[in-house]
Amino acid sequence: MQNAMPQDKIFTAVYCRDKPGADNARIRQEVLAEHLAHIEQTIDDILLAGPLFSEDGKSVTGSLLIYKAASREEAQAMLEADPYFKADIWQEITFDVLYGAAGDAVGGLAFKKDM
Repeated sequence: MQNAMPQDKIFTAVYCRDKPGADNARIRQEVLAEHLAHIEQTIDDILLAGPLFSEDGKSVTGSLLIYKAASREEAQAMLEADPYFKADIWQEITFDVLYGAAGDAVGGLAFKKDM
């Protein structure tokens, strides 16, 4: 099915859950400037990126990155270049390839244009 979808609408969502604890939160904060500089340098490869928060909004629980990559392997290479990955702050990382069917990021109702 992926081959039938327009490749410019295929992305890889990467969910990164932080390791628990104050030490990890401290490391995340210490590496933040380097991580943000990396995001600025690679922005053309990113559809969306940002921190994930606890339900009460008081603490960061991980990161979500949606790469302009049609495969897990390509997205994984991008992720491994991130200073947060190198700092080993994430406990769990999952990759999901997705088709951008609708929304501002894909120009509205992309599924109608792609039919």
